[in-house]
Order: sequence, then structure tokens, then C-alpha cells
Amino acid sequence: MPEKRNTKTDRARAPAFNPEKILLVAGLGNPDPEFAATYHNIGTRALESLLASSEHYEWRTKNDFRYTKAGSIFFVLPRTYMNESGTAIRHALRYLKITPESLLVLHDDTDLSLGDVRMGFGRGSAGHHGIESIIRTLGTNGFWRARIGIRTNNSKEKAGAFVLKRIRRADKARFEKAFQELRALLKLPH
Repeated sequence: MPEKRNTKTDRARAPAFNPEKILLVAGLGNPDPEFAATYHNIGTRALESLLASSEHYEWRTKNDFRYTKAGSIFFVLPRTYMNESGTAIRHALRYLKITPESLLVLHDDTDLSLGDVRMGFGRGSAGHHGIESIIRTLGTNGFWRARIGIRTNNSKEKAGAFVLKRIRRADKARFEKAFQELRALLKLPH
């Protein structure tokens, strides 16, 4: 059984973000094509955007994840559904011989305004089922997360209904700015 951690204490001990220590970036989403353009897949879209400026990379497939390498960073897309992301992330970490402290997970967050990006380390899931799965499967919350806000200020829908809607054309520019912010945080070429 994973050890329970005190989130307040973990945040107090959270290290400063150092992009040079990130060895694996994972983008969360659902693998089926009908989910590709939904808000819940913004982690996948962010990862693909980060790779857009890399020239020579080739996707490789393992049982439950796809991966590639650009520079010194491995990029991973789980081939599992969002709520089962932990299994794919654990397998990727083991296969690539990387510890959770060097993992950055990109995912949607309905508690943040559209396009806002917040970095965090050692936090709870805040109800995000993909993150819950990763914490439960790894037995730790000691990894980095980039939470990408998907909620518009006037949206009153429940998160479960909202996240599976197609991204509105008007929101795409805000996400592109968020992806540029992530690129700058990771010190990737533009």
C-alpha cells in the first residue's frame, strides 16, 4: 500500500523547478481519435506542441505507451485511458530507467482558468483521475505536474461533462500561449 503523504508538508519541501532535471515528459489524454480534440486531452496536445519544434524524432511503441526522445528528454504518451494512466507511466519510467522525481506530467485542470499553467511538485490529485492513477500506481506524489487550465470563466458545467467536449476554436489561441509558456519553462527551442 502506498505511503500516505502530508500534502502541506510536501509542498513546503518541494524543490525549485529545474528543467535540466526533467528527463521524461508525459502528456495525459485518452487514446481514441474521438477524444483527440477534447479539453481532457490538452496534456497530449501540449506534448505534441512541445515536439513540434524538434526536427528529428521517431515514435516507438511499447505495450501501453508511445515514446520518443528529443534532446535529453523522453516524451511519453500513454496508450491507456486517462483513468488508467498510472500503469503506462510506471512502465515508461521502468523501461527508460527514470525516477519519478524527473517526471513532468502535463494535464488538464478544471480549477484553473483557460490557458493558465501552474507547476507543482508533490501535490494531491485534486480529483483528477489520471493523476490519482499515477499517484496510486507509483506509490508517490513526488513528481512534477504542469496543470493546464481548461475552464472558461462563464462555464457552469460539471467537470465530467465539460472535459469531453471538443475544444472551441476561440480557445485554441489561449492554449497555444500556454504551450509556449511550457516550452519556455522547459527551455526548449521555439
